[in-house]
Amino acid sequence: MPLTHAEGERLAREGMAALRAGDAGTAFARLSLLKEGAPGIPAPWLLIAQAAERLGDDAEAEVALAHYLKDEPRHLGALLMMAALKVRGGDERAAQTFYRTALGAATQPGATIAPVLVPMLRAGEAFLAASTTRFSAHLEAAVDATGLADGVAGARIRQAIDLLLGRSDLFVQQPSMFYFPGLAQRSFFERDEFAWLASIEAAVPAMRAEASAAMAAHTGFEPYVRSSPDRPPPANPLRDDPNWSAFHLWQGGLPVADNAARCPATMAALDHAPIPVIAGRSPMAIYSLLTPGTHIQPHHGLLNTRLICHVPLIAPAGCGLRVGAETRTWRPGETLIFDDSFEHEAWNRGTEARVVLLFEIWRPELTATERAALTDLFEAIDRYQGVAIDAG
Repeated sequence: MPLTHAEGERLAREGMAALRAGDAGTAFARLSLLKEGAPGIPAPWLLIAQAAERLGDDAEAEVALAHYLKDEPRHLGALLMMAALKVRGGDERAAQTFYRTALGAATQPGATIAPVLVPMLRAGEAFLAASTTRFSAHLEAAVDATGLADGVAGARIRQAIDLLLGRSDLFVQQPSMFYFPGLAQRSFFERDEFAWLASIEAAVPAMRAEASAAMAAHTGFEPYVRSSPDRPPPANPLRDDPNWSAFHLWQGGLPVADNAARCPATMAALDHAPIPVIAGRSPMAIYSLLTPGTHIQPHHGLLNTRLICHVPLIAPAGCGLRVGAETRTWRPGETLIFDDSFEHEAWNRGTEARVVLLFEIWRPELTATERAALTDLFEAIDRYQGVAIDAG
């Protein structure tokens, strides 16, 4: 026979009083009679779960909590209780899910946390840290067993594991001007993928001498980021700052005559690279100089149809380049090739200037037809705007 409202009130009152008094058996017996509820009184699933847990009946407690969480899926106390039950039951993956959800709920704006729940939250954090360590070791062993621990495939698998475990953030191409779909999401490319690069790197000693001579002459270098009177000032803290400066060899598709004449070895080396030829825009090539203590803040390049090449000419210790989630350092004569449409930043924490030969090349995946079409498209964009968009 269904309970009346008065009977439901009495059972709820007696059950809560027994729970407060530490009489879990009486509490569970009274509250369980309310599983179907009563007029105006919903089933007290959370109280039933608490009583069952104190009795050591984890299975009954899980059932009650599952009922409660259907209606209150982000109730912090219920989530923490369920996580602890899953831990005791040996279901680590379920426990991880409930703890992560609980920690997410606890960090929501405006969330209030009862003092009694704080130790449970700390226990959840400790459990997640320990389980992540165990899971990581398990996955590393699985990768080792495949025989792919080394090489490109192994590196990609390990990157995927880092993303899975939250040890690394996911970065993707986000060019600020033009996105070409279907290109691989790779932040860095490797030197051995470009047969023409050996000819350029062979000229590094001569190019280093030319760059050093340009630095000693104190002419030709200008701030990399410059203000223009007919454009809003760039929102860059290094605007008009010579601490990040450029010695232009090619600019806007044309050689910079005076600078090029001073650097014949560098100009000859650039002939080996598949540099785009786009009227008013490319080739572009510079010596990029970064003084000690200078930090180029995270930013995105304009296009994902190109790669940026850095041929290190002067590469002191303490300098670095982060592209996406990966950080590399410059080594004399060893070119870094990267997609600057990923978020990237660079710094010089050393004691002398860092100088690289910087130029752009086509993405190797682009076919000759696509390159020709993109050339026409970029030139059409520039004709419409009346000026070339800076290659960045």
